[in-house]
Amino acid sequence: MPNNPFRTEQFKPNVRLLAVGTAMTGAGAFLGVAGAALIATALATAGRRVVTAWETHPVEMASRTAHQAVSASHAARDAWHSGTV
Repeated sequence: MPNNPFRTEQFKPNVRLLAVGTAMTGAGAFLGVAGAALIATALATAGRRVVTAWETHPVEMASRTAHQAVSASHAARDAWHSGTV
């Protein structure tokens, strides 16, 4: 038998305080999501502005980098096969 029996008729939370707390929590969550959306929008806009200011298009830069990687890979393979490494 428990030392402190729990009786449900004694547990009566203030429903108005619960409702106000729930409403404030919901409003805070909404403001947090809205703030995160504003931050994401500001960062995306700034990033887009930086990319458009580049002289070369990002696709061209990626293509050039991929070509350099392939060339480096072939050079390493040739050096390995010739034994000059």
